[in-house]
Amino acid sequence: MDKVLYLAMSGARETMRSQQAHANNLANATTTGFKADFAQARAMQVYGEGHESRVYAMAERPATNTASGTLMQTGRSLDVAVDGDGWLAVIDANGNEAYTRQGELQVNQFNQLVTGSGARVMGNGGIPITLPPFEKLDIGGDGTITIKPLGAGASELAILDRIKLVKPESGELFKSTDGLMHTGNNQPLLPDAGVKLRSGFVESSNVSSVTELTSIIDLARQFEMHVKMMKTAEENSSAAARILSLQ
Repeated sequence: MDKVLYLAMSGARETMRSQQAHANNLANATTTGFKADFAQARAMQVYGEGHESRVYAMAERPATNTASGTLMQTGRSLDVAVDGDGWLAVIDANGNEAYTRQGELQVNQFNQLVTGSGARVMGNGGIPITLPPFEKLDIGGDGTITIKPLGAGASELAILDRIKLVKPESGELFKSTDGLMHTGNNQPLLPDAGVKLRSGFVESSNVSSVTELTSIIDLARQFEMHVKMMKTAEENSSAAARILSLQ
């Protein structure tokens, strides 16, 4: 009976892990540039002594859905959206190069260009983009940042830097716990001049709220089934104990 109980317990545990993945997707349905995580269950062989045919279910997040979201016009000069395939290069909390589609850019207290989550935007030179005092800023389709310095004349424009844009191969990036995309070997990707931006736009999340909510409901029912199986295993064990006590 303990084997049945363990199977039900491990199934409930993995169902909860899948629930977390779908709940995280649903929670980020309105997050700019968010990419939904896939979740799946597969049979995992139990290693050690015993029959090779004994397997348990294991939940995992095998990949991230990198499909583009909808472009929404904002008219804000610091908002950019990648038009088609490609990613913005940023610097993560550990100082490594990472990638995002979150184009709701801001200027932090150090006059650095950052994403909405605080990741510093990287220029083509491999360093964070720092902005001097300016009256007007424009971001071109190729990522070039043009500013009108504070106090300068109307025609005195200066090209400051260029946002690093990359286009990785399919399956080359994976999502880390910080929500940013990384390469498997943490090696920086080369800039790609073919990646284009649309200024004054942001990209919505690619999460389907209906799909995620349906999955959450289905997983909740599966969890209830596992709990009922554990209860049945307990009842069977109690009944067997009573029968043995009559011997």
